Amino acid sequence: MPIPRVRHLLATAALVVGFGAIPAIAQPAKTEAADRRWWKEAVVYQVYPRSFADSNGDGIGDLNGITAKLDYLKSLGVDVVWLSPHFDSPNADNGYDIRDYRKVLAQFGTMADFDTMLAGMKARGIKLIIDLVVNHTSDEHRWFTEAKNGPGNPYRDYYIWRPGKAGGPPNNYPAFFGGSAWTQVGPGGEHYLHYFAVKQPDLNWDNPKVRGEVYDLMRFWLDKGVSGFRMDVIPFISKDPRFPDLNAEQLLHPDQVYASGPRVHDYLKEMRREVLSKYDTMSVGEAVGVTPEKGPLFTAASRGELDMIFRFEGVNIDRNGWRTKPWSLVDLKKIYDDLDRSAGTDGWNTSFIGNHDKPRAVSHLGDGSPASAKALATMMLTQRGTPFLYQGDELGMTNFPFTRIEQYDDISARNLWRDQVLGGKVTAAEFLPELAKTSRDNARTPMQWSKSVNAGFTSGTPWLPVNPNYATINVASEQADRASVLNHYRALIALRRKTPVLQYGAYDDIDPAHPQVYAYTRTLGSARYLTVINFSGTAAAYTLPQTLQVRSVALDSMEQNVLPVAGRLALRPWQAVVYKL
Repeated sequence: MPIPRVRHLLATAALVVGFGAIPAIAQPAKTEAADRRWWKEAVVYQVYPRSFADSNGDGIGDLNGITAKLDYLKSLGVDVVWLSPHFDSPNADNGYDIRDYRKVLAQFGTMADFDTMLAGMKARGIKLIIDLVVNHTSDEHRWFTEAKNGPGNPYRDYYIWRPGKAGGPPNNYPAFFGGSAWTQVGPGGEHYLHYFAVKQPDLNWDNPKVRGEVYDLMRFWLDKGVSGFRMDVIPFISKDPRFPDLNAEQLLHPDQVYASGPRVHDYLKEMRREVLSKYDTMSVGEAVGVTPEKGPLFTAASRGELDMIFRFEGVNIDRNGWRTKPWSLVDLKKIYDDLDRSAGTDGWNTSFIGNHDKPRAVSHLGDGSPASAKALATMMLTQRGTPFLYQGDELGMTNFPFTRIEQYDDISARNLWRDQVLGGKVTAAEFLPELAKTSRDNARTPMQWSKSVNAGFTSGTPWLPVNPNYATINVASEQADRASVLNHYRALIALRRKTPVLQYGAYDDIDPAHPQVYAYTRTLGSARYLTVINFSGTAAAYTLPQTLQVRSVALDSMEQNVLPVAGRLALRPWQAVVYKL
């Protein structure tokens, strides 16, 4: 039973492995925007509140800090904020272990602070979606503290309990953060299921009372004025009640088993009927374990489940568990082509290059340079799908120069160290350089606002160290630099907003086999645009197909307004140009 290998694969909760080609399950997108939705036209900005802005000097970002920066978000041009968990939590997994779904974490402020923040967003025309973390709760949630009292407790069936087997756990399910997915309560007691940390017991969605509780808390926040939810590991909510042992092949990809519960689609359809259909919402699911073939089952509009899902093939292209691996542009282009085909005419995609669970995009998909940050931005904001921008990526924020395990806060990093290094599987010299490139903590260092102490994030001691490059990569410096990454993002967002073809147009990769240049068209009726990106640090001479006639430059990442000469483009390293055809 290759559990160590499983732990490698599951180091990051959002990691999806084992991708393959997506069959042609749907026709290409229509060329007319027959089904317009505000969330298809929006640009979403993810705020990780602990690291965004600290208003009271305790070193931890908070809701009042977000409120103070709303004008910045407005100036960036975003339409929606996705707020990572702000709920009361013991923070075993940085807020993804919720103790009270109707209470704000004291470190972040109060419910009054939340209401003020939301009112400020609405005043600026910005919508808010929040995290819905309902596959599991904290073990300190009232429901679980009651459930631990024994089988006769009315909350016992809110969670999943099974007797041990042969002196061990009920089956061989591995947890994402290491060890068994089962923990026993008391000598001789039953085991409860937790796909993640011991302090994150899974809820029993087969219990209609649990589903009723979830729908009630969704209504609570929607009635407050939020516009929807990002749903954490939502494919995991349904379990096979038999809990059979996984075979050797399944143990390599247990996330795919966890995402294949028998009633997951029934429950999502019920959620749509009971709650989401009653409000004007957007819903996006974190599709951990969802294979390419099954993705459309969650997002086809005719099925009445979710609006969108996050699929991780692109951002995980260089990942093998906690290690990195080589990748090619040809492979990346195939992923994007497969994603677009899987959405077809009845579904919708997300477009993103980073989030709180991934290292910094510019450090692993780019080469760390501002030019590569602009190239990645151009790709993300000209794909067919709703763009989700992670805080700091609009500045070109990079990975942190981690060198010691003591510098990490993330539970997965600490557990991996214990398993891999202290367990004698690899040396620290082999482990630490790889972890420095793949750790989630790279995305969680404080937002870099200025050259002042602690990058202007806090007047106190930051909960996680500020990246030393904040003196050159920060909002204040980039505001004043016309050629900055920040101002390129602003220009891209503005272009996308005024150009329906970049929102709804059909996508076509015109040169999928080219190893250096990514070139694709977007077509909506008679309108047509072409994006050309030199995905490398060396210059590229690229010949356009004769069928494409460039009329003008819509946006050039290097402000050269480079036009083809006799059908040929001379592209600088990492140059990205959007053309009107």
